[in-house]
This record gives sequence, C-alpha cells and structure tokens, in this order.
Amino acid sequence: MSGLGRLLGKGKKEKGPTPEEAIQKLKETEKILIKKQEFLEQKIQQELQTAKKYGTKNKRAALQALRRKKRLEQQLAQTDGTLSTLEFQREAIENATTNAEVLRTMELAARGMKKAYQDMDIDKVDELMADITEQQEVAQQISDAISRPVGFGDDVDEDELLEELEELEQEELAQELLNVGDKKEEPPVKLPSIPSTHLPAGPGSTALRMTVVGNPRSWSCQWLPILILLLGTGHGPGVEGVTHYKAGDPVILYVNKVGPYHNPQETYHYYQLPVCCPEKIRHKSLSLGEVLDGDRMAESLYEIRFRENVEKRILCHMQLSSAQVEQLRQAIEELYYFEFVVDDLPIRGFVGYMEESGFLPHSHKIGLWTHLDFHLEFHGDRIIFANVSVRDVKPHSLDGLRPDEFLGLTHTYSVRWSETSVERRSDRRRGDDGGFFPRTLEIHWLSIINSMVLVFLLVGFVAVILMRVLRNDLARYNLDEETTSAGSGDDFDQGDNGWKIIHTDVFRFPPYRGLLCAVLGVGAQFLALGTGIIVMALLGMFNVHRHGAINSAAILLYALTCCISGYVSSHFYRQIGGERWVWNIILTTSLFSVPFFLTWSVVNSVHWANGSTQALPATTILLLLTVWLLVGFPLTVIGGIFGKNNASPFDAPCRTKNIAREIPPQPWYKSTVIHMTVGGFLPFSAISVELYYIFATVWGREQYTLYGILFFVFAILLSVGACISIALTYFQLSGEDYRWWWRSVLSVGSTGLFIFLYSVFYYARRSNMSGAVQTVEFFGYSLLTGYVFFLMLGTISFFSSLKFIRYIYVNLKMD
Repeated sequence: MSGLGRLLGKGKKEKGPTPEEAIQKLKETEKILIKKQEFLEQKIQQELQTAKKYGTKNKRAALQALRRKKRLEQQLAQTDGTLSTLEFQREAIENATTNAEVLRTMELAARGMKKAYQDMDIDKVDELMADITEQQEVAQQISDAISRPVGFGDDVDEDELLEELEELEQEELAQELLNVGDKKEEPPVKLPSIPSTHLPAGPGSTALRMTVVGNPRSWSCQWLPILILLLGTGHGPGVEGVTHYKAGDPVILYVNKVGPYHNPQETYHYYQLPVCCPEKIRHKSLSLGEVLDGDRMAESLYEIRFRENVEKRILCHMQLSSAQVEQLRQAIEELYYFEFVVDDLPIRGFVGYMEESGFLPHSHKIGLWTHLDFHLEFHGDRIIFANVSVRDVKPHSLDGLRPDEFLGLTHTYSVRWSETSVERRSDRRRGDDGGFFPRTLEIHWLSIINSMVLVFLLVGFVAVILMRVLRNDLARYNLDEETTSAGSGDDFDQGDNGWKIIHTDVFRFPPYRGLLCAVLGVGAQFLALGTGIIVMALLGMFNVHRHGAINSAAILLYALTCCISGYVSSHFYRQIGGERWVWNIILTTSLFSVPFFLTWSVVNSVHWANGSTQALPATTILLLLTVWLLVGFPLTVIGGIFGKNNASPFDAPCRTKNIAREIPPQPWYKSTVIHMTVGGFLPFSAISVELYYIFATVWGREQYTLYGILFFVFAILLSVGACISIALTYFQLSGEDYRWWWRSVLSVGSTGLFIFLYSVFYYARRSNMSGAVQTVEFFGYSLLTGYVFFLMLGTISFFSSLKFIRYIYVNLKMD
C-alpha cells in the first residue's frame, strides 16, 4: 500500500472521540475558565481594598493582602495562558479535520490520476504526504509546548510589595484629604488622627523601637546590629513621650499582662484569661527592654475618646463554661492583677474580689469585677494621669455554679475625664499607677546616713592603723639594713622575720594564671557596666514611664564593655608571662556568658512550660545571640589584641628566687575561710540597708529613683572592699605567707556569697513570693547576682592588694 494509504489506514484504526466531540469539550472548558477568570478578578479587587483599608493601620495585614493579591494575579495569568492554549488546540483540531478532508480528496484525485496516467510515479505523492506529516508533528510539538503549565515563581519581591503598599497609602491619604468637609455629621467610626508629638531628641526615640506585630512571640529582627545600638533606653532629661490629642480623638487602651500580685516575674498575657477579646488581636510595637520585661501589649475592645465621658457602656456579652469559671476562680484566689496601658501610662487593678470571714462558721466568697471605672486626667491636649477603680461596683459572684452550667456575664465600663493643673507627669506625686503598689523608698535616709558614717569610721580606722604599723615596719627594716650591711644576704634573711623576709617570693606568679586574668577582666567589665548604669540614671535617662529602659541599657553597655574585659585580661596575662593568649580570650568571654546562658535556659524553660510572658520569643533569643556574636565577642577579641600588644613587663620591685620558700604554719584566724568571712561581711554590712531597697525594686513592686544615694553606696562598697583587702593582705604577709594572689580575690569577693544568703533570707522573710516559676527565677538570677559581685569586688580587692604590695616593697631598702 502506498504511504498515503498507510497514513489513512492508521487513522481509521485509532479509537477516540470524534473531532466534533473534542471541539465541544474544549468549548465547555473555555466557559469554565472564563468564569474562574471573572472570580479571580473579583478576589483581586477585594484584596486590593483590604490592603487599602489596613495600609495606615496594620502594615502586616496590608502586606499579607498584597501577597494574596499577587498569588491571585499569578493564577489569573495562568488561567489566561490555559485559555490561549485551548484556543490553539481547538484551532488545531479544526485545521486537522480540514487537512484530513483535503487528504482524502487528494487520495481520490491520486487514484483518478493513476488510472488516467498509468505512467505517473505514485512515490512522489508519497514523499509529498511524508513532508505534510512531518510538518504536522512539528506543529504538535509547538502545541504541546504552549499547553504545558507555565511555572510561576512563588517568591514575591518584598520591595515591590512595599512600593505598592506605599502607593496605596498615598492614594488612601489623598482620598481622605479630598473627602474632608463633605460630611458635617461625625461618622460612627473615626480613623485615629495623626499624632502631633514631636520625635524625641534623646536616645529613646519611638521611631527606632522594634515592632511586635501579630503574634506576641514573633517580632521583627531586621537591622539588628543598628537597632541594638539605638535601643530606646528611656527619654532624655525633660523629654516625655506624650501624645497630643484633640477633643473626640480615639485613645487606644492596650491590655498587657496579668499575674499574681506577690510574684512580680510571673506574668501571663491578659487574653489567656476568659475575658472580652477581639476576634483579631493586634499587638503594639515594643522595644527590646519591654519584651525582656514581659510586656505583651495588645489592643482592647474599650472605646475611649479624648475628653468624652462614658456611662456604663457594654463591652461584651460572654457565656462561660464551668472550666472557664474555675480558671477565673483560681486567678482571683491567687490575687491576680491586670495591667492596662493608656498613652504609656500603666493602670492596674485586681481581676476579682475574695472575702474570707469567720472561723466557725467559715465563709469563702469569690467575685469577678465585670465593670471598670476609668478615671483620666488631662492638661490641655495631653493625658497626665490614668487610673481604674471598682469602688462603687458590686462583684459578680462565681460561687455555686454547677459543673454542667454556663455562666452568662455582661462586661461594662465607664470613662470619666477631668482637667488637672499639673503640666507634666513627673510632677504628679501620686505616681503613675495611682498608688496600686506601695511606695516606701523615701523614708530610709537616716539608715543610709548611719551606714555612711559607720563605713567612713571603719575606713579611717583601718587606714590610720595600717599607716602607723607600716611606718614602724619600714623604719625598723631600713634601720636593720643599715646596721647589718656588712653581713651577707643569707644571714640577714635568717635573722629577721615578717613581710620583708618573703620579698623573694611575694611576686612569684600564682597557679591558674589564665583563670585569674579572666576573673580580673570580667570583673573590670562589670565595674564599668555598673558605673555606666548609675551614671545614666543620674543623668535622667531612665524615665519611669518607659518600660524596660534599664534592661535595654544593660544589654547595650554589656556588649560595648566587652572590649574592657578582653583588654584587662590579655594585658595582665601577658605581663605575668602567659603564652596561650587565645585560650585566655576564650576563657574570658565564656566566664560569665556560659553560666548566664545555663541559668537563663532553665529559667526560660520554666516560663515557657507555664505559658508566662517572661519566656522570650525565639526571635528575641536570636537577636541577643546575634548581638553577642557580632558585637560582644569581636570586641573581646579586639580588646585582647590591644591588651597583648600594649603589655609591658611586670617589673617587680623584688627579684624572685627559683626555689620557693617554705611557709610556716599559720594560726586559725589567718586561714582562707576566716579571711573570706571577714572580708565578705564588712562590705556586705556597708550595703545591707540599701540592698533591701534594691531587692524590693527588682523583686517587688517599688520604683527606685534615689540614684544619688545608690552612687554613694556603690562608691562606699568599693572603698570598703579595697581597704579590707589591703588589711587582710598585710596580715597574711606578716605571717610570711606569700600566696596572696588568689587569697585577695576570694577574701572580698566572698561578699557575693553573703548577698546570695541575704537573697534566701529576703525570699523567706521579706517577701510573699511562691510557686515554681517565681522561685526558679528568683534563686537563679540571685545566684548570678552574687557571682557578678564576686567578680567585681574580687577585681577591686586584687588590684588594691597589688598596689599596696608594690608600694611597701618599693620603699624597702634591699641589696
């Protein structure tokens, strides 16, 4: 059979739908795709409206809407491509049908021509049909390539989205400006007006605060190295972050956290309780210090407008199950309090009411506050004071509920505005929380003055005694040197005793010199850190209305002062003959960071397991780790390099012999334990009074503002530590014991142990803290606090003793 016959015969054997049926199915598919195309266009318009709606309110929601819009546009483009492919396929089928008819006609024509012309070669016709078949195969390959699904990338350019969002915001603002004055009546829902507050000039600029959007445990970590150096540490002196309002402007009330009254560090998000909650929770932007302080602010359902009073407005209706009622009962029995924030002013109140009366019979009543009275004071266009009260409210009883019964509640609130003559928040004597927490920090002046007098007497007594004794020793030793100058040096050593006889061993380098230098380096770093915090507080950089300011400052200063630890450690390590300076740098940077990380891991795990807001989000942990890796550790290495290169020889005033001298037996009162007891207790007694108020601030509800007294107490602590170290070192050398290097660190550094013991006493006798969460955090960080004091005071003690020993041996006449 000819090629044309084989082609037609093969087409007849194949089974499948007829061309007419295939064309009909393609048309039906095209109709479905056209409907899908119209649906996608409607969804794109809806997402565009959503992006415009949230463009100036919720940036994250707007970006999500734009991402959905991009995906819909991609699907629309893919649908358009599929429609084009179907059209090509339908046209190809129609063309193929036409071609088949043409081929059949050509076959009939060929047969007729063959009969008419017997000499005509049919192979030429066969070659012609082969060419036609080849062209059809090429056309089919092109059609398959067109109909293949187009791969659209899922990655969306963030910059493109931001540009589109900015254009939408500009269109929205332009539309609002065009609509100004069109409606005389006030709309039911007003957009918040643009605040007229000027950006603060201090380091606490709100524009530089990190944003926590959506989930409270996930906040932006972009520009980490820059933001950590520009963290809000509170407004500068005289600068208050107050928003200016107009009459009728909305005032946003943020809910923050709840927790037991006696456990300051055990806090939970307010919406973890069965309370009135919006369908979509929007969180406020927070600084790093606020996140570390456990703040998780979110917008509430309360509608408050500037200078507009509200009388018993309904907040929400709730139906509580027995489990939710039991959760509220347990919170009320543990004295849970809530914290709201209005214009950076915290307002606090108890969740419910508990009454216990009588012994026989005993009554136990629990009620929930379902109505809150907000009292706000303003001066001009600023809010000066905010408070919440339940004075004239009757609590809703939670007693007597059956297990299968639901409790219906209606939460209401009132708002009362009043004008005040106070111009600034700092001028108000009642404080920022209306006296919710007790304030007794202003009455300890007499105790501090008494402590200062005792310390000055102690320092003066030690100084006078040592000067007189040293003067006599120097006079005796120098006189003996002149009278026995004709004798040999060995005879002189055998005929004398006291601290002079060990002059050939007193500068013998100690064991574990790398660890000693690391202790000195980290101790010097914390001395600089503590001094910097107190100086910043004296300059007024910690505004009481800014949450977490000291936390941010501590992180900033710790990262920047790492260079001090590296420099001091490496410098002294090279002076005393150390060779492994790289290992010394690693030991220095790990001496505090490793114990801190281990302690924090345990504490944070306990908070995380209990759902507390004190548990840091994963992104915050990565931020702090990044700061340490990119700022703290490199500065430690850089400081170590400078310290190593600038190190000069130790230059001891006395030559050290190769063979160490035998140390005579020491009496019990010159032992290490006694020196640690005396050297730790005296500095602790100098700060014991102030230590109570510091604990009441850190672990209680007080607000510490007497930084001037704190500065004097810190100076007294260092002075007492230096004097006690010199006295104990002198007594040790007088007993011919030259192992003063580590002894000087341990003697005064043991003050950290006394501070930890005091923390145990404070927890048991001076506080009402309880529970695993609060207990683990208290003792974990109290142990770290004692460790930090050990490093600081050990460093002061060592360098004081070294300076004293150099002084006495330089002024001693020797061969």
